[in-house]
Amino acid sequence: MARRIWIDTDTASDDVVALIIALRHPDVEVVGISVVAGNVPLATGVQNALYTVERCGARTPVHAGAERPLSRTLETAQNVHGSDGMGDIGLNLHGRTPASHDGIGAMIDAFRRHPGELELVTLGPLTNVAAAIRSEADFASWVKRCVCMAGTGVLPGNVTPLSEYNVWADPEAAHLVFASGLRIEMVGWDVSWQDAAIDDALAAQLRSLSPLAEFAIDIQRNVRKFCEEVTHVPGFDFPDPIAM
Repeated sequence: MARRIWIDTDTASDDVVALIIALRHPDVEVVGISVVAGNVPLATGVQNALYTVERCGARTPVHAGAERPLSRTLETAQNVHGSDGMGDIGLNLHGRTPASHDGIGAMIDAFRRHPGELELVTLGPLTNVAAAIRSEADFASWVKRCVCMAGTGVLPGNVTPLSEYNVWADPEAAHLVFASGLRIEMVGWDVSWQDAAIDDALAAQLRSLSPLAEFAIDIQRNVRKFCEEVTHVPGFDFPDPIAM
């Protein structure tokens, strides 16, 4: 039986690889995608998600969600992923239309229709999920399993010495989600640093596999530079694909 998943994402370079994994996997059905502001502003993240779905030959609906954190100003990670979140390699990331501009409502409706059947995978700040929990008291009980790319366990963060970006960007949302009763499995940034760093030789090998693989590697250009200069990860890290 196929895993049925709803993905909540702030679509940038490593999120895209996670989406590709899910959208192209024969035993996974991606029921829907909600986009949250985070790595990039909301409109940019929506276009990136739509572009990725298109590149994968999928028909998964993409919904625009929250454009800012619950109670603070949005601070993006465009310094990491590029101004377009996709490595600034000249992709056509304009003109596509999302299924709706109510990603939170769409997510609630999907889980309401299929209680206990759908998994939730979060790849960005937890604003959309927190808003869903606030809006619908039963939401957490409807989620079969929730995998969050969030936080860090034993190594320094990627924003401050103690903070991982997805939690740091909206800590109020993270607090609400982790206290909600959701069946959460947390995948920390430290896991990717230790176990999913893609060095240049491996990146070249992976890039040669297919046009989609070439795309997945090329959009890591800015992340590769950030890792070299700031986090000192050998190559670049892939936290969101691990969570997926």
